[in-house]
Amino acid sequence: MGNGKSDLALPLSELEGYGRQLRSIKTRLNHTKKLFESYKDDIGDGGVSDALGDFESNWDDGREDITQQLDALAGMSDAVVREFKKLDDELAKQANDAVKTEDKPGGNSDGGK
Repeated sequence: MGNGKSDLALPLSELEGYGRQLRSIKTRLNHTKKLFESYKDDIGDGGVSDALGDFESNWDDGREDITQQLDALAGMSDAVVREFKKLDDELAKQANDAVKTEDKPGGNSDGGK
């Protein structure tokens, strides 16, 4: 304290980016089947393509769980950013109102002493 730095610092831009990154991961997870299919002709060996298909099929259950968790984390990140900005706006308004009150005649300034 007293060094001009805020007691509370929150990297809002990074948290906003975090939510976007989580949603991007979710999107990419849900497109693995299309990705595998896009390489089908390039792979050549049907066994590799079949193995990728099996992987994709078995991956469905785990992926649903992961995507739900990614959604929850992204939502929490969004909520933290939203609520912190709201709090910051409220505190700024209170500080501005307090300064305006002190500047008025008869306010808490030293002019009355």
